[in-house]
Amino acid sequence: MRVFITGGTGLIGSAVVAELLGHAHTVLALARSDASARAAEAAGAETIRGGIADLDVLRGGAARADGVIHLAFSNDFSSAAAVARSVAEETAALLALGEELVGSDRPLITVSGTPWVPGRTSTEADAVPTDGPVGGRGRTVTAILALASRGVRSAAIRLPRTVHNEGDGGFAGLLTQIARQTGVSGYPGDGTQRWPAVHALDAAVLFRLALESAPAGTAWHAVGDEGDAVRDIATVIGRRLGLPVESVPEANFGPLGAIFAMDQPSSSARTREALGWQPTHLSLLEDLENIQP
Repeated sequence: MRVFITGGTGLIGSAVVAELLGHAHTVLALARSDASARAAEAAGAETIRGGIADLDVLRGGAARADGVIHLAFSNDFSSAAAVARSVAEETAALLALGEELVGSDRPLITVSGTPWVPGRTSTEADAVPTDGPVGGRGRTVTAILALASRGVRSAAIRLPRTVHNEGDGGFAGLLTQIARQTGVSGYPGDGTQRWPAVHALDAAVLFRLALESAPAGTAWHAVGDEGDAVRDIATVIGRRLGLPVESVPEANFGPLGAIFAMDQPSSSARTREALGWQPTHLSLLEDLENIQP
């Protein structure tokens, strides 16, 4: 299969490109810079120049492919306004990709976050949130899945708050960054809230499986660890960096503070059973041991 991918040189995207190329697919990668193009081509992908705001480029890439995987996101969490801009940019990109594929029965694989459900572990049957700081992503993914009725084999991979590799990535990576900046490995509240996680190399396998076989309009959970206590995550970070570990105000985590404070464990039992996915790489707490002081 010839696959058009956005975000193909990021932590997750580079793993997905390698996974696809290792299983007889070819890759056309969106590249917004010379550096991104060099990285994608070095990995074995063909490139097309542009960013996710270049809607005509996105349509052209999708038109040249047998399937599409969308991963690009600006990841600017510096303010609520920045998050809103990132979500709006992604929404426009996904709608353009979806419209290009209408009536083709080709796959469009996108991402969202695992949902949080008060008092229990979330499952693939739970709806993603459509309000809050990143609620717009939930609304957009819901619209993309609805394209199943218009001849698009759309599917969503729900990623946990931390997708990690070599001790970096996701919410745990943000905790590490904040710890370096403030001199304290902090966590919100009492730290007993749980975050799910997955290794990027395991997530990449699930993207490939969904591309190859996921039914239209379905959502899947890329969850390796159902939920690590945030205090345990901060403890490893603090030990690796030689910093004190303590509770800090929710406001210290900026616009994502409210999400950081949530208990949000998640299951991937249905995904494992239906698609035959089985994580095999390091757990989050094991991988955080790779953090360099």
